[in-house]
Amino acid sequence: MVELTRVRIDKWLWSARFFKTRSLATEAVSGGHVEVNGTRAKASKDVQLGDIVELRLRQNVWKLKVTGLAERRGSPAVAATLFEEDPASRATRELRAEELRAARPPGADLGARPTKLQRRQITRFVRRAEDDIDA
Repeated sequence: MVELTRVRIDKWLWSARFFKTRSLATEAVSGGHVEVNGTRAKASKDVQLGDIVELRLRQNVWKLKVTGLAERRGSPAVAATLFEEDPASRATRELRAEELRAARPPGADLGARPTKLQRRQITRFVRRAEDDIDA
């Protein structure tokens, strides 16, 4: 068996389970969401052991050190051995996740739903306003 020394970045991101499909990984790389060793990467960029990969997914930024290479997608346990996350990156991600959990859900400040009586009053008000506009 041949030991890998280099793997395409899109294949590596897919095998490390950051993306569900390889085409999604390629789109992220092409979209400028991935940097390898501080420079913007193309999908054909090869990564090797020790490279630093910065990945922007949604609102999160992952700063990773490549610790393993794989061309095939394996189990999550195997995927976890392919990279080591920077402690500062992990702390920032966890802080952002905690802020999102603590944030009030959309519409929480709107109050309770109108009662049946209030809905009827709203309907009457809207109909009168429409009648006044038509007249």
